[in-house]
Amino acid sequence: MIATASAASLAVAMGIGRFAFTAVLPMMLHDGVVDLGGGSYLATANYLGYLAGAILCTALPRTSSRLLTVIIRLSLIATALLTAGMAWPQVDLWGPFRFLSGVVSAVAFVLTSDWCVRELASRGKVHLASLMYTGPGLGITLSGLAAGGMVAAEWRASSAWLAFAALSTLIVICVWPAYRKSAAGAEVTTKPASISPPNHSDLKQPHARQAQEPDRGSPFEMAFFAISYGLAGFGYIVTATFLPVIARDALPGSAWIELFWPIFGTAVVIGCILGTRTPSWIDYRAGLIACYVVQAAGVALTLVWPSVTGFVVSSTLVGLPFTIISFLAVQEVRRLRPHHVARYVGFLTVTYGIGQIAGPPLVGLLVNRVGSASLGFAIALGVAASSLLLGALLYALMIRLWPRSTNRAVA
Repeated sequence: MIATASAASLAVAMGIGRFAFTAVLPMMLHDGVVDLGGGSYLATANYLGYLAGAILCTALPRTSSRLLTVIIRLSLIATALLTAGMAWPQVDLWGPFRFLSGVVSAVAFVLTSDWCVRELASRGKVHLASLMYTGPGLGITLSGLAAGGMVAAEWRASSAWLAFAALSTLIVICVWPAYRKSAAGAEVTTKPASISPPNHSDLKQPHARQAQEPDRGSPFEMAFFAISYGLAGFGYIVTATFLPVIARDALPGSAWIELFWPIFGTAVVIGCILGTRTPSWIDYRAGLIACYVVQAAGVALTLVWPSVTGFVVSSTLVGLPFTIISFLAVQEVRRLRPHHVARYVGFLTVTYGIGQIAGPPLVGLLVNRVGSASLGFAIALGVAASSLLLGALLYALMIRLWPRSTNRAVA
């Protein structure tokens, strides 16, 4: 019940509150309520809000399960209300609404992760915690399929926003009892949960293992790490924000257009499951290289293979590493900084968020400069794929400069 409720909460916070915009944007463009520049602005506002929310979470009190559940429920209610607010014809308010939606999505995501791990740990079932991270992908799949039906029925974007708000409310009502049955507000002493899927081996004896391991990694290595991780945020976000719009431009009239975004969400779910099966003996940086290359191939594929098959493969390749990248990055932080995991995960989250924020404005700028949506998207996707390859090269350089076996900095 706890893991299922947490997954449903993340489906609302991420799949709807954050990423339903991707599915609704083509409808907004069709209705003429925004252009690509306006869509880029709204996406940027949301990603900026998500970054602000992630930073806010570091200051929120987490001393009891009861307090966590109160904040989580408030953030989920706010997500539904802000989603409904996008149906209001007051266009000037959409930017603030998307910003606030980003804030509450981040709060719901981080604190739900924290609450779920704590509740399951108190019941000796912490191995089930990884199930909750299927929620964002499931939410993306559900919202994408729903949006496809709305497009077929010729709904307006405002109706779609209200429908997603109603869906969010229904899910919140369903998960509400799980939070009411939380461990009666008992004080907790465990550290806040990380914001990526946990490694089962790490959850067995985390404190004992960390006490035995010294901090590693020079400042140069950590700087390389942060830059590489930030490039991942920039590399995927153009596709994750504009995939249905790009597909409509490349394949006008195709019956498959509405399925590419749900395919992306399904791939995210599969990637989440695969990520938690990663063996602890591998060099996580090598795993990150593989993920970056796969995602770069997915981002660039629609440029060289603009067909239905190309978009299906592209959506799959971009979605699969989505969760795995965060998972492997956190495992590498645990290896390098076992005594300061929360601090460095927070730092990486900031760099990733900055990368995400940079993506949509680039699209808007390029479309305005070149005067063509097709060419603007092509250039933006090329830059995004190149950034992922650059990130992979930086990880390869890190492996060469700081081999895992020695952990000695060359710089």
